[in-house]
Amino acid sequence: MKILISGSHGLVGTALIPMLELEGHDIFRLVRHAPNAETEIEWSPDRYSIALARLEGFDAVVHLAGESIAEGRWTDEKKKRIRESRVKGTRLLGDALANLTQPPHTFICASAIGYYGDRGDEVLTERSEPGKDFLADVCVEWEQATALASEKGIRVVNCRFGIILDAKGGALAKMLPPFRMGVGGKIGSGRQWMSWIALDDVIGGIKFALANGSIRGPVNFVAPAPVTNAVFTKTLGKVLSRPTIFPIPAFGVRLLFGEMADALLLSSQRVESAVLQTAGYLFRYATLEGALRHVLKD
Repeated sequence: MKILISGSHGLVGTALIPMLELEGHDIFRLVRHAPNAETEIEWSPDRYSIALARLEGFDAVVHLAGESIAEGRWTDEKKKRIRESRVKGTRLLGDALANLTQPPHTFICASAIGYYGDRGDEVLTERSEPGKDFLADVCVEWEQATALASEKGIRVVNCRFGIILDAKGGALAKMLPPFRMGVGGKIGSGRQWMSWIALDDVIGGIKFALANGSIRGPVNFVAPAPVTNAVFTKTLGKVLSRPTIFPIPAFGVRLLFGEMADALLLSSQRVESAVLQTAGYLFRYATLEGALRHVLKD
């Protein structure tokens, strides 16, 4: 297939592209600078511009670009960038694809389980209602921004990513230093649910969605066995052979991270991957200990 990818330098993009190239797909990248190669296509979500003519003839588009939600405190300006980078960029790309003479048959777009908000012990599937906090509102708008592409007959898949486990990036990479020093511990009560997925299964799930024409709409990218923060902490300590006896109280997390603490560290989302499992996707890493041992093997 001829596939266009945005966010090619992010955690998922850098892992996805070589795997697709290995399988013989022709990969092009959306970039925010003047193209340095024939396989680069320029766009600017800030200026709401894109090289429309060069989007003709792709089989699929995978849209992964967006401002990091875990870097820096959530000032009003930071929250504006988080929202606009996702909603404005997705609308620009989705609307452009919908107006092509030769549009792609598939548009895979990143989203997040932040869609559900803080839901305690409630079991959440793709049919569950959205939450009511900032991240939930962003995710709702993010997914709605693909509407025109869907209305034009393009198969849209909204990938609601859980906590992606990789030693070199994402949440786990930030957690590793204190845990390796033996000063890690549960966050807050430790009862909040963490719905995680190994990076290898993110890549496997995207490839599965590209190939499976029956998959469309929201898809939870989470492993089959979510755990509480207390269990996650204990398991990570076990894999690293380190104690986990230094809990961080909720007020301390809020003092350090502000509003982001409640959204990312203290909220509870017990999410099931109903669509992927029903469609027949087999997770390579279905248990947390197995996933952690794999990603930390080096």
